[in-house]
Amino acid sequence: MPKEMVRVKRLMLDILKPHKPDGLEFSRSIAEQGERWRVLYAVEEMDEKTESVTVVVEGEDLRFDLIAAAIEHAGGTIHSIDEVEVLGEDG
Repeated sequence: MPKEMVRVKRLMLDILKPHKPDGLEFSRSIAEQGERWRVLYAVEEMDEKTESVTVVVEGEDLRFDLIAAAIEHAGGTIHSIDEVEVLGEDG
């Protein structure tokens, strides 16, 4: 099956980011990259300068390149992709 026929529906990412932007602004910057994307943001750990967060992005056809660029633009770094849901054309 060609990869264009497989759609990414859900991603769970482990991210390290600075305190600014805050979680609301950070989540909005990701959600703005796609149509009707849902972003869930949870702080796992915090120190003086950074936060370790789990971000779940859900949508009909997620673009990882756009998500990664938004995270990097906000000063974040993706540590790992912890969960992925994909759907084939027949699924």
